[in-house]
Amino acid sequence: MGHEASYGALELENDPSRATGYMPFFIVYGSEAVLPTDLDYEALRIRAYDEQGAKASLENAMDQLDEACDVALLRSAKYQHALHQYHGRRVQVRHSTLGIWCSASFRATRSATKLSSLWEGSYVVAEVLRPRTYKLTTIDGRVFINAWNIEQLHRFYP
Repeated sequence: MGHEASYGALELENDPSRATGYMPFFIVYGSEAVLPTDLDYEALRIRAYDEQGAKASLENAMDQLDEACDVALLRSAKYQHALHQYHGRRVQVRHSTLGIWCSASFRATRSATKLSSLWEGSYVVAEVLRPRTYKLTTIDGRVFINAWNIEQLHRFYP
């Protein structure tokens, strides 16, 4: 059972990458890995190995390696673009404008319990520093020094 588990792990390491379509060993070393089991059981490519032909095929493989790297780069860029589109479709953009009332999420203090509210106070958005980052003021006009990310704010209806 231990042997089967280790074989499964070995098989996962030698699966082609989803991003590039090539095995990681091939991307790093430019050739297919020769496993110890290939040597033990004399796999077909081990039996067919020819030293004279290996030198000629090495030059051919170098040309193919450059082409394979270009293909891997294109596949990786396409994969990254698809991931970006997938993520972009699921992100909900929240905008806030000046003057909107909100409550802010503070870190728990020593006096807070697990039943304490996560949201505290009623504040007004005073300044938009950059998208999703705001300066807040209290109702009486006191401005906070630190900036707040929109993830830390919750719309408040007085």
